[in-house]
Amino acid sequence: MLAPSSAMLLRIYTDEDALFGDQPLTTLIVKRARAAQLAGATVLRGSLGYGHSSRLHTHRPFGLDDNLPVVIEIVDAEAPLRAFVDTLDDLHDIGLITFEKVEVVRYGNQTP
Repeated sequence: MLAPSSAMLLRIYTDEDALFGDQPLTTLIVKRARAAQLAGATVLRGSLGYGHSSRLHTHRPFGLDDNLPVVIEIVDAEAPLRAFVDTLDDLHDIGLITFEKVEVVRYGNQTP
């Protein structure tokens, strides 16, 4: 096991239907994170949520117009994450962006 170390968790809250041109915002952000050589990114799809508009985002059975909440999580050192956020200024449909200090206790595959 690696020794614990501190890192930052970047969370980007948006929704499934958010686009930049014809590309989903989630795909674009993950591709940019990879190009920035950040440690990794995960997109989490929510089942229910609301944001500043107070419009409820939820799944409806047989609904074709679902627009579920999505969270993109990226863990890395603080400086690269803050620099990365600055590269997102052109993306206007992003919702909330947060930072949280985290402790990394294990990273990647560990062989005994």
